[in-house]
Amino acid sequence: MSMLPGNPQHAEVNVTPLIDVLLVLLIIFMVMPRPQRGEEAEVPQPSQQSVVVVPEPEIVIHLSYSGEGAKPGLKINQQEVRWQVLEGTLQKIFENRIDRVAFLKGDSEIDYEYVAQVIDISHHAGVSRLGLLGAKD
Repeated sequence: MSMLPGNPQHAEVNVTPLIDVLLVLLIIFMVMPRPQRGEEAEVPQPSQQSVVVVPEPEIVIHLSYSGEGAKPGLKINQQEVRWQVLEGTLQKIFENRIDRVAFLKGDSEIDYEYVAQVIDISHHAGVSRLGLLGAKD
């Protein structure tokens, strides 16, 4: 085999046997049954008894203006509460509750000092989240 200009050599790979093997393997894997993956599981079904979920009422702490220089009045859900027993009352309310959320509402004349005190007392009593409510228009 000489390197003549009129007789160039071409090195080509014969891929026909490779394609034949590939098609045979493809058919074999298509025909074979696939193995089961995982385990059989029994999904729990809901009970036949109806479960009634009673929503817990919201806890609203209201600061009402009592005059210039006086501590504001406190109410928890429209019940009067003294400042000295606020923490204990909130602890009793939230000891068996799942959600520890309360709301704080105050008159516009209230000094921020008292709002901060109620927030601090509420967190010490076990309230995890305290929302601030604005005045209604």
